[in-house]
Amino acid sequence: MASIDLHKDSFKTLNGIRMPKVMTTIAVMLLLSVTVAGVFVSFVPWVQTASGAGSVTSLDPFDREQDINALVSGRIEEWFVRDGSSVSGGDPIVKIADNDPQLLDRLNSERSQVELQLSAARSALTTAQRDAERMSSLLADGLVSERDVEQATLKVEDFRGRLAELNAQLNRLDTSLSRQSEQIVRAPRDGVIVSVTGGDTSTYVSTGQSLARFVPGSPERVLQILINGRDVALVQPGAEARIQFEGWPAVQFSGWPSVAVGTFEGRVVAVDPSAQPDGQFRVLIAEDPDAELPWPEERYVRFGAAARAWVLLETVPLGYELWRQMNSFPPTLPSDQQAGT
Repeated sequence: MASIDLHKDSFKTLNGIRMPKVMTTIAVMLLLSVTVAGVFVSFVPWVQTASGAGSVTSLDPFDREQDINALVSGRIEEWFVRDGSSVSGGDPIVKIADNDPQLLDRLNSERSQVELQLSAARSALTTAQRDAERMSSLLADGLVSERDVEQATLKVEDFRGRLAELNAQLNRLDTSLSRQSEQIVRAPRDGVIVSVTGGDTSTYVSTGQSLARFVPGSPERVLQILINGRDVALVQPGAEARIQFEGWPAVQFSGWPSVAVGTFEGRVVAVDPSAQPDGQFRVLIAEDPDAELPWPEERYVRFGAAARAWVLLETVPLGYELWRQMNSFPPTLPSDQQAGT
């Protein structure tokens, strides 16, 4: 069989095909891109974060929204405020009228009678004590029997019991008078009446019933967020955080907080030791007093406003973070905790 000449010059069509320069350029660019990306993810630092959504609240329970309750039972006679009213400490909010207009007069009359009985009981006790002392002296002289002394002593104890009972009755009357006298409910401090819930002048209210919702003025705001149980073990009080408030324009890069725009600094102040019913843990974040940019004014970020926060953890290479996210691994332990494990 004759041999076939496979010299290059025999393939004229193949020799005429040339690789387009654009393809060569694209191949070189892809190779360079892969190389640069590999170097980028290997050496560029990335700040790991534990993020969560939440809302603005107050660390001090006295600064949170609270109920204004009725101090006495009765009928609402007059409202001094309405929804949205600003009040100062001690300003009247509502006046409650008792159903029995003569109740205060009767209580005062009863108190006067108890005071007279108390005065008589004190005098009787003094007399009984003198008789007991005199009986003791006569017993030493043999003029009376021990039974007479015992009866005189029992009389003293009876008057002491009567005196204690009258004092207790007087205290109860003073308490009733004090409560009935506080028929005007006043604001506990400066703040705003959020809503009036007590009804109109024909409404009967009981002691302790909520009449209005009140928000104190100028509270110390904190942010409460919920973080899942996988990440919460790495969140410690004092950790830095970046916060994005609802309605506030921001561009957030969780791994590069230094280039974020429109976010605010915070510090973790507390982490709940027990989980919420949904298995997440509450974390409280306060404003960082050393921050260059303070939190927005209260009129822009009010109580209950939604927000999202990123608690800053360890710094790792970007490639490791991508690998961790793809495998759903937890963030890296701090170096001091790694040494203790």
